[in-house]
Amino acid sequence: MRLNFEELDYQQTPLGELILQKRNAVEADGREIVEVKLNREYLMSSLFYEGETALARVGLAPLSGAEWDIAIGGLGLGFTATEVLKYKQVKRMVVVEALAPVIEWHKKAMVPNGKLLSNDLRCVYHNADFFALARNSGFDPCQPDHQFDAILLDIDHTPGQVLNPSHADFYTPQGIARLATFIKPGGVFALWSNEVPENAFMRILEKIFSRVEGHTIEFPNPIQNNIAINGVYVAVK
Repeated sequence: MRLNFEELDYQQTPLGELILQKRNAVEADGREIVEVKLNREYLMSSLFYEGETALARVGLAPLSGAEWDIAIGGLGLGFTATEVLKYKQVKRMVVVEALAPVIEWHKKAMVPNGKLLSNDLRCVYHNADFFALARNSGFDPCQPDHQFDAILLDIDHTPGQVLNPSHADFYTPQGIARLATFIKPGGVFALWSNEVPENAFMRILEKIFSRVEGHTIEFPNPIQNNIAINGVYVAVK
């Protein structure tokens, strides 16, 4: 089978070289996939999204009631956001994304979930640094210190393996305590990780939140022909 490859976009960003590409994956029966690379490293792929959708499912599971106000850190290829919008209880979803090109890809429907998200009036794109907002007045673009029913985060690889050194202070007790001020009582903070939940970070969450769970997410990896593992932390205020 002929390998079909197309570079859809190339941008220089504050975090480095950002590339959006499309190819037919011979390792996945030739299906068309979309991939994102940051500084020549693969950041995300439409071939793997089970961890991203699980972040929404297990992150929203503790919530009850209606008219949920949700914040998401990291747009990516939109799989977490798309899963969130499947819930009728969601009144609004603010998606904080530091890289403006990623938002433009969705608005222009250059990525798989772009049209669906951009056409849903509940979805609000917020081009900003999630971690800078967490240190200051929070994630609502109009109302400082606004509290959300849930904050879902999928930006860094793990709490200890960050994309930029400026993110590291977020994963400290002080950083998590500040984050908790933007969550309603009974609300949730959920975090995706490229590895199984770490005990050290679980202990930090337990100092701030009333209930903390670590979930292991398994799914097939056709590239390596094995089972891949992600983690999701869920902390209830």
